[in-house]
Amino acid sequence: MAKNDPKKKNKSRPRPSSAAPAQRRDGDGRQGGFRPRPKHAQPTAKTEAAPPRPARTQRSGAVPRGEAPVILETLPDADYALIDCGDGEKLERYGPYRIVRPEAQAIWAKKLPRAEWDKADAVFTGDTDEEGLGRWRFPGQQLGETWEMAFDGIPYFGRFTSFRHVGVFPEQAAHWRDMADRIAAADRQLKVLNLFGYTGVASLVAAKAGAHVTHVDASKKAITWARENQDLAKLSDRPIRWICEDALKFVQREARRGNSYDIILLDPPAYGRGPAGEVWQLFDNLPEMLDTCRDILSKDAVMMTLTAYAIRASFFAMHEMMRDVFTGYGRAGLIQSGELILREDAGDRALSTSLYSRWIAGDAP
Repeated sequence: MAKNDPKKKNKSRPRPSSAAPAQRRDGDGRQGGFRPRPKHAQPTAKTEAAPPRPARTQRSGAVPRGEAPVILETLPDADYALIDCGDGEKLERYGPYRIVRPEAQAIWAKKLPRAEWDKADAVFTGDTDEEGLGRWRFPGQQLGETWEMAFDGIPYFGRFTSFRHVGVFPEQAAHWRDMADRIAAADRQLKVLNLFGYTGVASLVAAKAGAHVTHVDASKKAITWARENQDLAKLSDRPIRWICEDALKFVQREARRGNSYDIILLDPPAYGRGPAGEVWQLFDNLPEMLDTCRDILSKDAVMMTLTAYAIRASFFAMHEMMRDVFTGYGRAGLIQSGELILREDAGDRALSTSLYSRWIAGDAP
């Protein structure tokens, strides 16, 4: 793992482009760096009330079998561990660093003594909301903005962003490994669509497993970061299309063109904006998004996976939505829904991080 190697730091800067972020200085005089939009941002100002949601067309046909709740957990490994959590915070290990960040769901008491938390290399300070801006405090030595990590042998860059995220959501490992196994087991090259793809770790996992990948995100900065990760992972020869566009507009256009995919991943924010200012509101736009994604699944589709963070809903709401979307679908499948959790390093406690629902071809995962 690279810590403070200046050559690594310089190599990991975003490629020059017209979309390069402006440099700024934080309150302590430190020059700001790479600041992609938050993945799970909320609107900064009140928006006009949305018009009443139109009634959905009732589907006919068989309703897919469902399994819920199914809990998928991510265990500690060489590059990530949830060390402890409680009192509204979590202590994690990302590569070589121990990091402290806010965690609203950690409403219990911490288990480890204060001395263990005080060993943190970086502490996020500022707004504790998911979308809140803030800075990083480095109790020991000043750390570089970027460092290297890896997922199942695929290296990628972590970054200290102003929105407290570091470029990867480790609880998604359960989905990524399952997807990679299905791609490797297929008798053909599968086509994967990764919507709201962020920094591209899922896209790299799919490409390394042998898929042809289309990666869509509305943030040019996130696309830049994802392509840096591709170069670092030495996967530049793999077929990945990087597309900066509003996700809903993209899938609507794919449907008109008659294009299809074998696997679709959706990891939408609660609120977001497209490159041209398009507004995304999860509860308003998700039904149409899922309907259109169903339309562009191939006749031999393998799976479609939805995750949702930081929303006031239950996994069962996602479950029933997916069952509705796949009612009458021409290919038999199972809707499996639940939560993604991170198991603490000690192994006796877990933290729920997101909701998920997925359609899997056939009757079993």
